Amino acid sequence: MMMLGKYNFALQSAGLTKRQLHTSLLALGNVAMSKFEPNKYLPYEKLDKNVQIVKKRLNRPLTLSEKILYGHLDQPETQEIKRGTSYLRLRPDRVAMQDATAQMAMLQFISSGLPKVAVPSTIHCDHLIEAQVGGAKDLSRAKDINKEVYNFLATAGAKYGVGFWKPGSGIIHQILLENYAFPGLLLIGTDSHTPNGGGLGGLCIGVGGADAVDVMADIPWELKCPKVIGVKLTGKLSGWTSSKDVILKVADILTVKGGTGAIVEYFGSGVDSLSATGMGTICNMGAEVGATTSVFPFNNSMKKYLDATGRSEIASEAAKYQSLLTADKGAEYDQLIEINLDELVPHVNGPF
Repeated sequence: MMMLGKYNFALQSAGLTKRQLHTSLLALGNVAMSKFEPNKYLPYEKLDKNVQIVKKRLNRPLTLSEKILYGHLDQPETQEIKRGTSYLRLRPDRVAMQDATAQMAMLQFISSGLPKVAVPSTIHCDHLIEAQVGGAKDLSRAKDINKEVYNFLATAGAKYGVGFWKPGSGIIHQILLENYAFPGLLLIGTDSHTPNGGGLGGLCIGVGGADAVDVMADIPWELKCPKVIGVKLTGKLSGWTSSKDVILKVADILTVKGGTGAIVEYFGSGVDSLSATGMGTICNMGAEVGATTSVFPFNNSMKKYLDATGRSEIASEAAKYQSLLTADKGAEYDQLIEINLDELVPHVNGPF
């Protein structure tokens, strides 16, 4: 009884309820998704639990893409899962919007009457800056022309809990890679090149503004269950050959429509010869083949990048879930492409 009295006194002194203290104790040891949201944690435990449920249902090995997608299912116990056929109801971890599309998305969210966004969300002011003369002058001109838009986005973001990256902060995709992307992430972004985040092992998918509003309003996001195109990389890049040559080779094979309705998933020993930014470039350009998104498995290059960008805790946590962040042995792909990086040569693209 004496210990219980001390416990209740400690709660009162801290101004906490028992429920709040229990929540804070559960959070101990958890790793934040980003330094900007210290109370939002990496979802690995939940993803792993959901993936185990789905694996028992499907009774087969899963690709990395499937693990990340199915790990974010709203109802993993009952959701119909058929590649290329069924529609998945998903719970993404994050929303990212560029300034041109964020305006309508924020107006729609405001009309919902909700007090705050349900998931971590950010606005990035980069698309309304036109390249004409040079960086400094173009930025100054954009701030003047778009002053009303920027003020609206900044104040609306502050009111509804949306992070705001002002004009001049940088390109949305680079900011996401340096600050928000992590292995196993499911992110939707209102830009076609959102898949850049796949360079850090996340499924980052470009969507329209209405989809972003649904997620911000805590409505499950619907996606037709993608097929999975596997790209097995062997060998090692050398000489003048770069990561861009990898995606140009893939584009040569798939053409501009070959990836439609599918996720392009890279794997194999050749992955280890690529840098995280190189993998980001490959995933970024996956949009050019019509792919839903592209992704790489968690590897040492990602760890180095996370370390270099001040996110060593995320790298350490991801390492504990290596099996979750790589494809199962024997996982089957709807299409398989093999590229020997030892034989890959520099490519030149267009014009045509």
